[in-house]
Amino acid sequence: MKKITLGLGVAVLAVGVLGMGMQAASAYQGDPTVTGPNYSTDRHEAMEQAFENEDYDAWKEVMDGKGRAAEMVTAENFGQFARAHKLALEGDLESAQEIRQ
Repeated sequence: MKKITLGLGVAVLAVGVLGMGMQAASAYQGDPTVTGPNYSTDRHEAMEQAFENEDYDAWKEVMDGKGRAAEMVTAENFGQFARAHKLALEGDLESAQEIRQ
């Protein structure tokens, strides 16, 4: 009986730890209230300026090839990406996600 209880406890703990890790790893993606691993105040300000001006080249330079967005966003779809960012900042995460899809 003790082995079963201990085994279940370890399994529950493992699932909880894995779940938290997955959540922490993906929480910032698409959620402007959570900072990502490459966050800095200077980088954030440069990104906001690029979004505000819809300046793909400035955004691309700040991204420096890092992250999934750098692979998916192009000069042609940057305007939509900037709009999704604005919607997310306004709290409309659902509409922002629809655009990103």
